[in-house]
Formats: sequence, C-alpha cells, structure tokens
Amino acid sequence: MSTNVQLNSSTAKCTNTMSGSLMLIEALKQENVEVIFGYPGGAVLPIYDSLYDSGMFHVLARHEQGGIHAAEGYARVSGKPGVVIATSGPGATNLVTGLADAMIDSLPLVVFTGQVATSVIGSDAFQEADILGITTPITKHNYQVRNVNELPRIIKEAFHIATTGRPGPVLIDIPKDISLNEGEFNYDIKVNLPGYQPTSEPNYLQIRKLVEAVSSAKKPVILAGAGVIHGRASEQLLTYATQQQIPVVNTLLGLGGFPSDNPLFLGMGGMHGTYAANMALYDCDLLINIGARFDDRLTMNLNHFAKKAVVAHIDIDPAEIGKNVPTQIPIVGDAKNVLEQLIKQDGKQGDHSEWNTKLANDKKEFPLVYKDSDKELKPQKVLELIHKYTNGEAIVTTDVGQHQMWSAQYYNFNKPNKWVTSGGLGTMGFGLPAAIGAQLADRKSTVVAVLGDGGFQMTLQELGVIHELNLPIKIVILNNGSLGMVRQWQELFHGERYSHSKFVTQPDFIKLSEAYSIESIRIENSEGWEEALKKAITSDGPVLLDIHVSKDENVYPMVATGKGLHEMVGVKL
Repeated sequence: MSTNVQLNSSTAKCTNTMSGSLMLIEALKQENVEVIFGYPGGAVLPIYDSLYDSGMFHVLARHEQGGIHAAEGYARVSGKPGVVIATSGPGATNLVTGLADAMIDSLPLVVFTGQVATSVIGSDAFQEADILGITTPITKHNYQVRNVNELPRIIKEAFHIATTGRPGPVLIDIPKDISLNEGEFNYDIKVNLPGYQPTSEPNYLQIRKLVEAVSSAKKPVILAGAGVIHGRASEQLLTYATQQQIPVVNTLLGLGGFPSDNPLFLGMGGMHGTYAANMALYDCDLLINIGARFDDRLTMNLNHFAKKAVVAHIDIDPAEIGKNVPTQIPIVGDAKNVLEQLIKQDGKQGDHSEWNTKLANDKKEFPLVYKDSDKELKPQKVLELIHKYTNGEAIVTTDVGQHQMWSAQYYNFNKPNKWVTSGGLGTMGFGLPAAIGAQLADRKSTVVAVLGDGGFQMTLQELGVIHELNLPIKIVILNNGSLGMVRQWQELFHGERYSHSKFVTQPDFIKLSEAYSIESIRIENSEGWEEALKKAITSDGPVLLDIHVSKDENVYPMVATGKGLHEMVGVKL
C-alpha cells in the first residue's frame, strides 16, 4: 500500500491508494461503525488481515446466522445499521435467513460476503455460491464488486440505501482478488441514485383529507406499526393521539411505539390480540394505519377486516399502500414528518366520546386472562413477574412461538426500541443472538432473552459470545418440552395428533450453561421460585434460567385462520 496520510485521521485527506480490504475498513470507520459481527473464512482473509490492526470492535459469532441475528438486534435497538462479514459459499448462504428476516421487518443491515476470485467466478470453484442470485429477492439491494476503484462508492451507496426510506439489508459481494487489489480511495463522493428517491415529506392535500376525515369520524382508531419506531415518531404519535383523543392499536412489531399504560392504548391487534384492539379494528369507521404492512396475522380474514371504515394508510414505502387493504386516503411519507404535519393542522376534533367509552369498557370487561395454578408454573405469570422485577424497563428479545406471544401480551412496553422479535419471517433461533446485539447497542439496559426450549437449541452456541464478552443478558427459557405453538395448532386443528412436536429427550440446560461458564438456575413449581426468579433477573452478570412451565398451556385470545378479528376464542375463561 502506498499512502501519504494516516488512516482514520479527522484531518486526513480522503483520496489515497490502498488495497480493497483497507478501503473497506476505512469506509466503515468513516461511517462511524461501532461494531462488526462476523465469521472469517478463506475468501475474506484479506479483510480480516486488515481488520487485525484497525482497532475496530469485532464480535466473533459462533455461526453466521447468529452473527446476522445479532446485527439485527443491534440495528433494532440502536437504529444504526448492523454490519456483518462472512466468507463465500456456506458462509454467505448461512446469512440467508437473517437477510430475509431483516428485509421483511425493515431492519438496516450492510452485509459483506467474500467471493471466489473474479477469474474463477462461474466455474463452481471451491466455496463458490451465486449469492447475488440467491439474495436478490431478500435484500433491498445487492452488489458484486468487479473493480476495486468502485468499492468506496458502492459502500457509501449501500449505507445510504440501507438506512433511508424503508430500512432494509444491503449486501456487497467482494471477490478475494478485489480485496487484494489496490486502487484510489475516495469517500468524499456524493451518493447519486436517480432511481432511488424515497418520499419523506407528505402531500399536503392528502394531509387535509385525513384531517377532514378525523373531524367527521365517530369511531376512529390508529393502527401503529414498526414504521413509527423506525421513523423515531413515538413522541409525535402520543401527541397526535392525545390531541385528537383517538385510541391506538399496536401491531406485534409496533409495541413500544405507544405507551401501554396510556388510557388510549387498546393493546396488540391480530391473531393473538386483545379483545378491545380487535373489536376496534373490526367496528371502526376510520382506520389510520401508520407504518404497518396490513399483514395476514394482523388482518386475519380480509373479508371481515375494517369493512365499515375509511382507510388511511401512512407509509414510507408506497408499495405497501393498497397492497392488501383498499385505501381511500394514501399518504406516502416518513411517519414523523406526517404526524408533525397532522399535529400542526390541529383539525376539529370529532365527537367520538361514546366510542372511546365503549372501548374503555371493552378493556375493562375483557382483559387478558389466564388460569393460575398451584400445581404448575404459568408462563404468563413468569412474564408478569419479569416485568415487575425489571420495572418494565428491560429490552426483551424473543424467538418465535407461544413464548413470543406471551411476551407481547404480558410484558407491557411503554418505550420504543425495547422490543426485539422476529415478526414477518417468524424465525426460530432469533432471540438469543438478537439479545447480544441489543446489549451491545445499549450497554446500560437490562436485556432479557425470552426463549422457547425449541428455538434456544437452534442458536445456543452463541452462549460462547455471551461468556466471552461477559454480557449481562438474562436468558429465560420457558421450557414446556415441546414446540409449543405447533403443539397448540395440532391440538386445536389436527385432532390432537401431536406429530413430532414434543421432545422425547432434552439436554440438561443447566449443565450446558455450566459448560459455557454461565451461571444458571432451574426453576420449577416449588416454594421460593418467585424469589429465585427475582434474584436471577436482578443479578449483575449473565444468567440462564431453565423455567419449567405448564406443558399444555395455550395462547389466548386466538383468531383461527380464515376467521375474522371479531371471531376470537379464549376471550374469557
């Protein structure tokens, strides 16, 4: 390498000659990347060699999937892009699940994969995979670098694309010879993407249409999704809902975007939503969707969804508007900007006091309920106690299944960026590595990873990272000896034919935790279990809790597939 300046100096010139691998490191520094999640291999050895002296903080995941889920957790809590490095072939393909997960849940990632040398691409060389072809449907954009001089521009574009508009993952595939080749590094270039111009400011006429619709509505409701959180619009949502006295329903991924202790909050909507939330969505005459996709687990049978309502849909991604639900008032724009415009309009508040009174009564009459027991631990009670012992301030990550729904229902979130879960893809194994990224994004907060015994076993090797970095994560395994949600569906819809959903044998999670030098405790239905839980949750270091809960407990309320939101079962005991 030949250069006349010191790398990463604030006074350094931005143009000098260096290898592609050094270009990558310098670009990451200029993007203010704080942590890299990765796993080395042959095609990225030049990059890792440059990383050796860089001073950058790198987390060695125990599996590439663990690394990318950790990057997702980091992105979800920090709002900054998660950065991942993996080698070619199996290293790259092991990222596919995380890329698909980040794509559907709108999480900003910049992922670097190694590739075989350009001279042998297409020859089925050792550890070659067409990662561009594989990931085109599950990335916001992807690149393969063929000229080292284009690498700085590509990296700068990747960070811009990942973090603007609707966030998402961007992949950059770097052949090994590109990492070794030298070229001119210039990071002062401006991003110029004529075909990519996200609309962040709303159309004023559409704002006025919504203002008028609100003033005349008798039964309005706001559906707030993850777009509120991604857009840093939680304060504006609270101000607007309070100003207009409109009740709020959260999607699964929108939880925390509106305080759960606010009287206007109706709970989560959808398949396992609250009675008040689902009936509000069913009966409303004006539905204001802010940053939600109208996915099937929220709407259930579309023939019964908000059929009496004028639908307004606010979204940064115009492709989502009208995709699933006919929309009368489309508003393309950033959630924060749109809400600020609505607040300024201060339109006439509609008379919907009778509606609000009805919904308040629904909340009171049909709260979330479960049958407590002296004979077995109820998972819902465990979640209520975790909320109590953390003062509702913890960051909660989960896998997918029953424990995820119980966490959403019973850990009441009052702040954004405290809820980290896999929504659209429903990825088992997400929760443990996501907790690592979440803790690195927020070192001061308590992070609780609520896991099922099935999902935990998919990425349990990441316990090695928790021990190595001494991250004080509380790992809560709600152990019911089965794939709980699968078992529930088999019970309700498949004649109790439990085909391969119950574990015949289980590892000893306590011994497993000890093998990773992490403190552990088994909690069963015995005297003093609540105090043991409190001691573990409030301890200083990492701890794993193997909590044996009721094996046959189901998640309720529930709306069966093909049913409308008004056709809930399990609303009352």
